Amino acid sequence: MDSLHTYLFVALLLFCIGLFGLLQRRSLIGMLISVELMLNAASINFLAFNRFLGPDPAVGQIMVLFIMGIAAAEAAIALSLILALYRRLRSIDIEKARELRG
Repeated sequence: MDSLHTYLFVALLLFCIGLFGLLQRRSLIGMLISVELMLNAASINFLAFNRFLGPDPAVGQIMVLFIMGIAAAEAAIALSLILALYRRLRSIDIEKARELRG
């Protein structure tokens, strides 16, 4: 049960759920959560390949720390954009954001 294929299948499942959520959601918060799921799937892949194939156990963990930092920065920037959009339009619906074209 503890094999590389199991971890890769879980990561694939998370990535597919995130991609589906990204394509189907109309609210920006839902899209942000979907991107976070996709980043978590990439983290699982790094850790799984590092555990089963990597010679140095620290490399995959360092990559996951970088991904976590990127995810935190992405969440902060996205939430600030969502707040600015909400202040302007009183909605976080992505379809209403098209009104900003001009």
